[in-house]
Amino acid sequence: MSKQMTLGTGFEKYSKTTRREKFLTEMDHIVPWGDLCALIAPMYPKAGDGRPPKELEMMLRVYFLQQWFNLSDPGVEEALYDSVSMRRFAGIDLGEMPVPDESTVLRLRHLLEAHGLGEKLFEQVHGYLERQGIKIGTGTIVDATIISAPPSTKNKDKRRDPDMHQTKKGNQWYFGMKAHIGVDSQSKLIHAVVATPANVHDSVCLSDLLHGKETRVWGDSAYQGQSEVIRAHAPKAKDFTHRRYRYKDTVDEEERAKNKAKASVRAKVEHLFLIIKRIFGFVKTRYKGLAKNAHRLFVTCALTNLYLMRRRLWRVSGA
Repeated sequence: MSKQMTLGTGFEKYSKTTRREKFLTEMDHIVPWGDLCALIAPMYPKAGDGRPPKELEMMLRVYFLQQWFNLSDPGVEEALYDSVSMRRFAGIDLGEMPVPDESTVLRLRHLLEAHGLGEKLFEQVHGYLERQGIKIGTGTIVDATIISAPPSTKNKDKRRDPDMHQTKKGNQWYFGMKAHIGVDSQSKLIHAVVATPANVHDSVCLSDLLHGKETRVWGDSAYQGQSEVIRAHAPKAKDFTHRRYRYKDTVDEEERAKNKAKASVRAKVEHLFLIIKRIFGFVKTRYKGLAKNAHRLFVTCALTNLYLMRRRLWRVSGA
């Protein structure tokens, strides 16, 4: 047997705590597993005459691994066989049980989608954070980002996803959906989420992104001229959205300076999009249809809030 084939026998002399292990250790401590499992349990299959269902918390951990590392159903199954740290996080001992296969992971996802549990998980996490003393303030930043969808027609129906649409941004055309979020200006927590086709204008969803107790609302130039909408849904709020400052050959320097000051606050929302799209990999839709991808968006935003508050929650837990 070659030297290479003898590696990984379990008697290694050297080890290092990887970033993945550190991340999973943090998530293991701060995710409210009991609350989330209690939410899903009434809909989860019970043991009967057939094959007994997998333990709920283990399956939820596998599902979250799928979201954190942007894995397909077969991909998360293979990753669990391949990664000791992932198996440890999910509580899987290969000496006693196999890894849940891809069809088992798929059935859990379909169960969550069928009962609208993506949005409920988001709300449950929001409530948990409030109980930990992390509350939403009176300032809201609104913004939207495009999530691309596969434009190919090489499929059974010979057409693109009918729930997705194309839109032009600058000189570039995009096809997919749009994720609209309302973010607290102090804590940067996401408190409102809306998913639409990409051709829906950002301002259309403004009213759904406000919680009503705002005193200030920030947004980019896509939300200018929406002062009446803001007053109708948040009567005490002042409109701090970007205003036009260039008129033909004239530049209003005062308005330009105001926009620059507003941008320093509004830019906080970009950190959330970085986590959603770059860290958790939600750059392109994985499933067909807006409803399935909206479900994934709600779950990803819930996990984003936990990730954002992980240091504070870690201190609170005393871990």
